[in-house]
Amino acid sequence: MNNFKNSILKNITYAILVSAMAFSAWAISLDDAKQQGLVGEMPNGYLGVVVNSAEAQSLVESINKKRKSIYIDLARENKLTMQQVTALAGAKAIEKTQSGHFIKNAAGNWVKK
Repeated sequence: MNNFKNSILKNITYAILVSAMAFSAWAISLDDAKQQGLVGEMPNGYLGVVVNSAEAQSLVESINKKRKSIYIDLARENKLTMQQVTALAGAKAIEKTQSGHFIKNAAGNWVKK
C-alpha cells in the first residue's frame, strides 16, 4: 500500500509540474501572483484567490481547469476517486509551497506558510 501511495504521489507531483509547464505564458504571472499574496494553494488540490482581482481570478480559473483535467486522468488511471486524488494533490502542493506564500488551512483561512 505504501508503494502504491508513493506512486500516486509521484504521479501527482509530475502532474503539478506538467501543469505548471503547460502554463509557460502564465509562469511569471503565477509566481508574481503568489509573491504578491494574490493566490494560494488549497487542501483540495486547486489554486485559490486570496485577494480578489480580475487578473488573479482569471489565472486561478485557467490553472484549475488544467489541474482538474489532470486529476480526472490520474483518478481513472489509478482507480481512485477525485476526492482521493485532489486530497493527495493538495497535500503535495501545500508541502511544496514556498515560505511566505499563502495556503488555506483546515479552518478555511488563508495563512502564510
